Order: sequence, then structure tokens, then C-alpha cells
Amino acid sequence: MVRARPRFRAGRAGGFTYVGLIVLVAIIGLVGAATLKADALLRRAAAEEELLEIGAAFSAALTSYAEATPRGQPPQPPSLEALLKDPRVPGVRRHLRKIFVDPITGKAEWGIVWLNKGSGIDGSGGSGVLAVYSLSQSKPLKQANFDARFQNLENREHLADWKFAATGKGVVQGQAGQPVQGQPGQPGLFGQPGQPAPGQPPAPSEPPTLFPGRGNPDTMKPSPAEPPEPPPQSEDSGSGDDEKDARDEQERKDKEARDANRR
Repeated sequence: MVRARPRFRAGRAGGFTYVGLIVLVAIIGLVGAATLKADALLRRAAAEEELLEIGAAFSAALTSYAEATPRGQPPQPPSLEALLKDPRVPGVRRHLRKIFVDPITGKAEWGIVWLNKGSGIDGSGGSGVLAVYSLSQSKPLKQANFDARFQNLENREHLADWKFAATGKGVVQGQAGQPVQGQPGQPGLFGQPGQPAPGQPPAPSEPPTLFPGRGNPDTMKPSPAEPPEPPPQSEDSGSGDDEKDARDEQERKDKEARDANRR
């Protein structure tokens, strides 16, 4: 009986070691999973930054194409391939060195916002490239603090909502050099009605007035001051002068009478 006790203690020690080994393996698994998740987030953030840089290259290419447009021709390229070699000039002029691969999808395929939509489901087959965007429907990690080059990209639900268009006035729609604004009741390039084209300041609005129908007091010109009216003349002024003359005449007569008595 005395020799059996060490065997029991050894079995209990082996059980605790087994439980500790299981806990250690679980901790290692959790740390590994967290590390993989953090690595995936870092890779995704880097891919989004690369997407922004590629989008900036597309915007610069669309702007360069619009600025080089001869008079009377549309400032939008008919396709992305026209950015690789401008068909309007006899020589070789490149606005974009290559069609980039989307770092999110891993494909050299891009969504296009067309000036004139085609017969495809997404408007493919149209003419006039207004903007380029990723085909990924994933939610972006970056929601704020964008560079000044990127407008209207904050708080988007999908990466496909990041539209990269030409910057500057008149390079999104219409002729170059003419400011373009969204038409009332029609959705803009970024899904908001009446929104001005990217790179343009919003149209100035007149401040509200406190008195409707009277105009804004800040913008109203002051009216010229009217000359002051002369003070009204009293009706009794003539009669007052007569009474004074009468008193002077009476005093003169009294003085002559006193002089005569003294003599």
C-alpha cells in the first residue's frame, strides 16, 4: 500500500501537465490568429493606398487628355486605351503609361463612368470616359483623412464608390475651360444631385434675409439722405414785432414828457 502512493501522485502531475499543454496551444493559436488578422489588415491598408495612387494616375491622365484637346473636339477619351496613345495627334503622345492592375481584385479591369452610356448592364460600350473606379464591393478601411488630391471619398460604403475623375474646371463634362456643375434633379458623378464637378468650388449662395421680400440688408445700398425740413414759422411773429414797436414808441413819448417837465 505504501508503494502505490507515488504512482497516484505521478498520474495527477501528468494530468496537470496535459491541461497546461492544451492551454498553451490555445494561447498560441489565438496569438497566431490575431497576427494573421493584423497582417491581413496591414495588407489591405497597403492595397488601398496603392489603389489611391493608381486612381491619382488615372485622374492625371484624364486631365492631361482634356487639356490637350483641340478646339471643337470632346475632352473625354473614348476609352482607356486612348490614354495610352492619343489618337488625335499624328505622333505618339501618352497620357498614361499602362493600364494598371487593380490591387484589390488583382485584375486589370476597371469600372468606367461613361458620358454616353452603352447598351451593357453597367453602361459598358459607351463613349467618353468621365471617371475610373475599382470593381471591388468591399468596404474600405480608410474612411477619412484623405489627401487633398482626392475629393468626395470620405465615408464610402464600397471601394467602387471611389471615383477617380479628371481634376480642374471643365474637364469632366463639356468643353475645356468651362465650369461644369450638376444639373438640378440629376445625380452627380458621386451620387449626389446638383453636385459640382470634382475640383470646382461650390456655387456661392446668397445669405438668407430676416425680412422676406425686402432683400438682404447686407447687400442693399443705402438710400441718399433727405435734406432736413426748415422749421415752421410761427403765425404770431408779425404781431410780436408790432407790439415791440408800440412799446418803443410809448417809452419815447414818456421820455419826452419827463424832459418837458424838467424845463
